[in-house]
Amino acid sequence: MSTMQHFLFSIDDLPRARGESHELSFQGGSPESFASMLQQALREPGLWERWRAMQPDPDMVDPDLGAFDPAATVTAQQSDVHVSVGVVSSLPHAIIKHRMTLLIGKHFALRDVGPA
Repeated sequence: MSTMQHFLFSIDDLPRARGESHELSFQGGSPESFASMLQQALREPGLWERWRAMQPDPDMVDPDLGAFDPAATVTAQQSDVHVSVGVVSSLPHAIIKHRMTLLIGKHFALRDVGPA
């Protein structure tokens, strides 16, 4: 794995942000519950394994996409209707983006990346 990086994301309407698959999607409403769920999805392979099992040919899914970081941390703060999400992880952006997309669809934007 690479060095730790800090990613800053924004979510405009977290209570309405949902992924495409109800079985994998975030169902909460608070920034804290989202941070907890995303942190678990980055630290453990469970969400990825459930998604992989739903694919037409799970054995053809790139196993590198299932990487996880037991040291990943996620924080989230609400300001008005916007939520800022900070992720500190050694995982590449593509994996973090994939897990966030499973949880809340494309209802987020990357705002900044830098060293942790």
